[in-house]
Amino acid sequence: MVFTTKSLDDASTFLHADDQEIDQERFAELTRLLSRALRALGDAGRPADASRLAAAGWSALRDSWPVEAERLTGLLHYLARLPSAHADTQPDALTKENVMPGEDQQLDVRPETPARRHELIFDTYAKLDVGDNFVLVNDHDPKPLYYQFAAEHSGEFTWDALEAGPQVWRVRIGRTSAANPEPGKNANS
Repeated sequence: MVFTTKSLDDASTFLHADDQEIDQERFAELTRLLSRALRALGDAGRPADASRLAAAGWSALRDSWPVEAERLTGLLHYLARLPSAHADTQPDALTKENVMPGEDQQLDVRPETPARRHELIFDTYAKLDVGDNFVLVNDHDPKPLYYQFAAEHSGEFTWDALEAGPQVWRVRIGRTSAANPEPGKNANS
């Protein structure tokens, strides 16, 4: 079975609608239920599917519901530690070999608090010009971040694993194209 993010895109539209009143407690409970279901999917041997869905949920929530988005970030970290988490996502399937000339900008997030790390990484990526990259230096496997990039920037980034632990992970992240315009908006407007 292949999972898509269309239903989560629809949910994102609903969640950002200004005229909708959403009960915070019910929404938090819904996010907890989603987290439990995706954790069960990962525990059942399908962590890649669970990770893709959790990242799509994170993308839908991160601007309007950051606390709930962080719950899904925590789930992504749990899923990345599962024994079969990398079975269907070997480095060749995740990365595009795209070595770019020149010295790589380094972004070492190890001294940062976990809550601040993803914000710094996405801010750094947003400032990249097409063809530019940076090397992320982290103290754990950045697999959850890969799924978040895939959810928000599918086809627009490269992911080249340079070092894979056990103390330090380094990944070259590059921009291959400009960001897609929001649905319904023209790229030239």
